[in-house]
Amino acid sequence: QVQLVESGGGLVQAGGSLKLSCAVSGDTFSTSDMGWFRQAPGKGREIVATIKWSVSRIFLAESVKGRFTISRDSAKNKLYLQMRSLTPEDTAVYYCAAQSRGAADFNYWGQGTQVTVSS
Repeated sequence: QVQLVESGGGLVQAGGSLKLSCAVSGDTFSTSDMGWFRQAPGKGREIVATIKWSVSRIFLAESVKGRFTISRDSAKNKLYLQMRSLTPEDTAVYYCAAQSRGAADFNYWGQGTQVTVSS
């Protein structure tokens, strides 16, 4: 089992920055991929960024490319999403997710942290 707890969300003005954190605990060695997803009110879940350690591959959604970056501090067992140049369209609940080795999809999810960007 893997447990994920997000933090760092809040209210920020357009053009500002936020850094989200995801504390990872449990059987962390079984985790291969990590990612951030978001869901705005009335909309479906949207992928934001993923990271694959084994092949050093990072994916960023087109909507956030050039503004967001994903990283992980293995010593602290934390995943980060650094967000800058935020716009109201970035307003959503942001979820940390993990994929077990051998799993077809992300199968562990945090409770989410609210990010609200005001104009």
